[in-house]
Amino acid sequence: MGLLRRHDDAGTTRYQMREKLFAIGDDFWIDTEEERHAYKVNGKALRIRKTFVLEGPSGDELFKLREKKIAIRDTMELERDGDTVATIKKAMITPLRDRYVIHLAGGGELNAKGNIVDHEYKIERDGDRVAEISKRWFRIRDTYGIEVAEGENDALILAAAICIDEMSRG
Repeated sequence: MGLLRRHDDAGTTRYQMREKLFAIGDDFWIDTEEERHAYKVNGKALRIRKTFVLEGPSGDELFKLREKKIAIRDTMELERDGDTVATIKKAMITPLRDRYVIHLAGGGELNAKGNIVDHEYKIERDGDRVAEISKRWFRIRDTYGIEVAEGENDALILAAAICIDEMSRG
């Protein structure tokens, strides 16, 4: 199971992601369209809190995705080399649509809003689209796409999307 990487004319990169990706303890590869391994998601088993590691093809750890247990609302952190790079939280008030806030340790934040459960949402920075997540791009059942804007950190966006997917399943 993996993600399909495709470049389009607008400079974005599109990945293909399967719903119900993994369970704690499960690992899977994220592949390019040339079927080369690009990333590996390692679901760490036997942990008190949900923990996943996003690795490069050679096994180098890019991000650790970890659930925060002592939090009022659903929260996961992205860590790199022991430092928190981003914190993803479900918004307290979600009037009509689901919303998550991605606080970046370097300053600023990203907002994910839309129909998270049905994989139809956008991630934005100051109103500008950073990524779009959608099922409508693929006819394959239980598949959705993640399109990342040019110049963004694909691994960070994919890691955040994995956290949002995990938190939305409750």
